[in-house]
Amino acid sequence: MRWESWSQFWDMGGYGLYVWGSMGMTALFILLEIWQARQAHRNALALARSEVQEAA
Repeated sequence: MRWESWSQFWDMGGYGLYVWGSMGMTALFILLEIWQARQAHRNALALARSEVQEAA
């Protein structure tokens, strides 16, 4: 597609709110997934460390 101005680009032919809202929600959920994976990894490491300490 070719837009003649930035406002036409952001408007996306009248679907801008849907397009940019979808992009924003997708980015939010990707960031949330990364955060949750990091938390789960930290929790797993902490559990493994505590089990090793208990065994020693």
